[in-house]
Amino acid sequence: MSGKFSSKRPLTDEEEAEIQAMIASDPDNPEITEEELKEFRPFREVFPDLAEAIDRKLGRPKAESPKKAISIRLDQEVIDRFKATGDGWQSRMNEALRKAVGL
Repeated sequence: MSGKFSSKRPLTDEEEAEIQAMIASDPDNPEITEEELKEFRPFREVFPDLAEAIDRKLGRPKAESPKKAISIRLDQEVIDRFKATGDGWQSRMNEALRKAVGL
C-alpha cells in the first residue's frame, strides 16, 4: 500500500471504499461492533491491582519539599563549568547555591 494513497490530497471515493474493504477483510483485526463497545470498561476498573502497581512504578516518589522550576540568567562560563562535571550538574549547582546562602 506504500505510495498508493497520499496524505497530501483527499482520498477519492474509490480509494476510501478500497481502504474500507481492506479493513473489513482483515481477519486479525475485525472492527468492533456497537454491542462490543458498550461492554468496554476502564482499565482501572477491570485491573485495579495492576493499575495501582503501575502507578507506584511510574515516576519518582513525591518529594517532601519539591524543587521549583524557574528561569534564571547565568554567565555561560558558569553553566559550562557545571555541565563539564557531567550528569547531575543542576543538582550540584543547587547545592553550591545552598552553601552560598548558608543553607
